[in-house]
Amino acid sequence: MDDLRTTLLTLSTDERRDFGVFIQRQRRKTNGRLDSRLYELLVQAKELKPEQLVAKLYPAQPNAVAYYALRKRLMRHLTDYLLLRQRQLDTTAAATVRGHLTLAQYLFEAGIPRLAWNTLRKAEKLGRESEQYEPLNAVYNLQIQYASSPHAEPLDDILPRYRLNKKAADEEERANIADSVLRQRLRGSRALGRAMVPADDILRQVLAEYDLQEAFARSPSLLSRLMSITRNAMLVRRDFAAFAVFIERCYKLMERRHGFAPAQRGHQLKLLYMLAHALYRSRRFAESVAYLAQAQDMLATGPGRQFGEYAPRFTLLLAANYSFLRRNLESIALLDALLVGPKPLTENNELAVRLQLTFHYFAEGKFAKANHILLSLARTDHWLEQHLGLEWMLNRNIGEMLIQVELGNTEVALGRLRALDRGIREQFPAVPATAYAPAIPAGGVYQPVLTYLALVRELVENPHITQERPFGNRVMHLPPFISEGREDLQVISFYAWLKARILQRPYYEVLLELAHA
Repeated sequence: MDDLRTTLLTLSTDERRDFGVFIQRQRRKTNGRLDSRLYELLVQAKELKPEQLVAKLYPAQPNAVAYYALRKRLMRHLTDYLLLRQRQLDTTAAATVRGHLTLAQYLFEAGIPRLAWNTLRKAEKLGRESEQYEPLNAVYNLQIQYASSPHAEPLDDILPRYRLNKKAADEEERANIADSVLRQRLRGSRALGRAMVPADDILRQVLAEYDLQEAFARSPSLLSRLMSITRNAMLVRRDFAAFAVFIERCYKLMERRHGFAPAQRGHQLKLLYMLAHALYRSRRFAESVAYLAQAQDMLATGPGRQFGEYAPRFTLLLAANYSFLRRNLESIALLDALLVGPKPLTENNELAVRLQLTFHYFAEGKFAKANHILLSLARTDHWLEQHLGLEWMLNRNIGEMLIQVELGNTEVALGRLRALDRGIREQFPAVPATAYAPAIPAGGVYQPVLTYLALVRELVENPHITQERPFGNRVMHLPPFISEGREDLQVISFYAWLKARILQRPYYEVLLELAHA
């Protein structure tokens, strides 16, 4: 695969046209024409091999050395174009502060200190309002450097502000590090499945290690970082209800005491997503939708590119909420629109959209459509487990098995079921009791999944068993965790299918009853 071609193909149609014009402006005689020619060849529909590109660029005498030099020059053009475009499109407070700082430096060097100091004051005011600690530190350093100017503020006034900013910047850096450290320490648990590590202990240890215990609710940027840290631990514990209460209280406290300035919209969007997600997982669907509507209003009124990364995540969550509010067809419309949207999705987002769509079509009884979309994932179990985690892979495979049952492909469904059962038993074998620890059944924390698979297997092999009272009783008493309101909605959706078969009622109706229990 040609990395330069891959990079160029990420540009939209308008951006490709603008980049072509940009190259034309940079070109010099023959070299410039070859730059444009190479660009045209790389972005055409059919990918050409290096030797074919050389032959087309230098038909009289192939020159591989000149070709690779030309590639480097085209990459420099692309880098310059992206830098220029980023400056034009970046409307964040940090970019504005840096712009003021650059202008002030130029004015000092040009011998106009009065204008330079006026510019520095603007940069400081904006930096403080938007909590841009890093560029603000550079502003203070420049103020200190030129404190001898007659237009400067007193050095004794600058230094306390400089020290306060350094303290805040240091706290933010420690929060960033703590976030990454916690993610790394919990990553093993995500790959292995459910809580295999004491998440609460890790959270307390990380916060103490980086001296962040008392840092909550001091600023929107720090609050979003610390909520991210807490959320990572709560996701492992699956204590969504507790986290929803906690983050909602922190968010409302910040909103009431300080509010969110326009420059802090990115942090506010992160908080709104975490809050809406926690409410969804706590089955407070209407409240989750209300916060998502607030976030979507912000996305609609803010710079499109600045917060564009959030749009797919908010849409996925909104569609998930709609399905539990009897608006499943709206969920499908939202996700279909994402797949055909003008901006391509990231690989993980696209996989998430397709997997979620299979659930919505399954709920509508459109099993062939659900199967078609599931097949379009085109990823092996190993890839899904390594990149998205064990539970993502299990959800995909259980969903596929149930779809095959509904399509009447009994042997295919049983084959998938046996593979699932075998994989869980191999990864989590039974452990006998010792003097220090009780016995662990086969499957470990996934032992209920094995029980569920055994029930599905009995049903598939003997469809009439749903009419037998003993089997129905076993199904009805399978999930004591559902009443606790802590189990994953995906797990509940799988159980709802089994219960619907026993009750001989529509799957979607049974699912909604369980989710709102």
